[in-house]
Amino acid sequence: MKVAQLGNVEHIHKKIIEACKKGNESARYQLYQLYAKAMYNVSYRMMNNREEAEDMLQEAFTQAFMKLDSFRYESSFGSWLKRIVVNTCINAINKRKVDLTYCEEIYSDAVSEEEEAEPVYTVQLVTRAIEQLPEGSRMVLSLYLLEGYDHGEIAQIMGITESTSKSQYMRAKRKVADLLKGITEG
Repeated sequence: MKVAQLGNVEHIHKKIIEACKKGNESARYQLYQLYAKAMYNVSYRMMNNREEAEDMLQEAFTQAFMKLDSFRYESSFGSWLKRIVVNTCINAINKRKVDLTYCEEIYSDAVSEEEEAEPVYTVQLVTRAIEQLPEGSRMVLSLYLLEGYDHGEIAQIMGITESTSKSQYMRAKRKVADLLKGITEG
């Protein structure tokens, strides 16, 4: 497969993207198939609900196809699309007019010297623990840890300060650790 290179970013799907820009429906379907699963995972981590994640995925792809002419190959298509998915999810959450709830518990960083060996956690256990976090904390944790955004970007996306993003990330990590400890002990 030929890879188009513009700047420092490789565009392995440039032909498909260009066909989409011209309105080719089969190219749109092909592009959807290439990115839907990964973008659904992003959406699910943000929404914490399968039906809402599916809705956000469809809305994000609709927006992406409408804005496709603005894609200039300055980043990978996946990064561009992921930003649309994240923004779609954030907008939907903001439309619900639900105040983001953050973890307010203060945790001690003290570690017992007599701690046993760390238990092994499965992906399912960690996912279940993350799903139990309050919405705001879950979103900060997901954006930082799973989606790779820095705290400055998270602050801008969520309309919070960078220090709030950092503190919520640390509290969310500790809360997940506590939840996992409770699951393995219980």
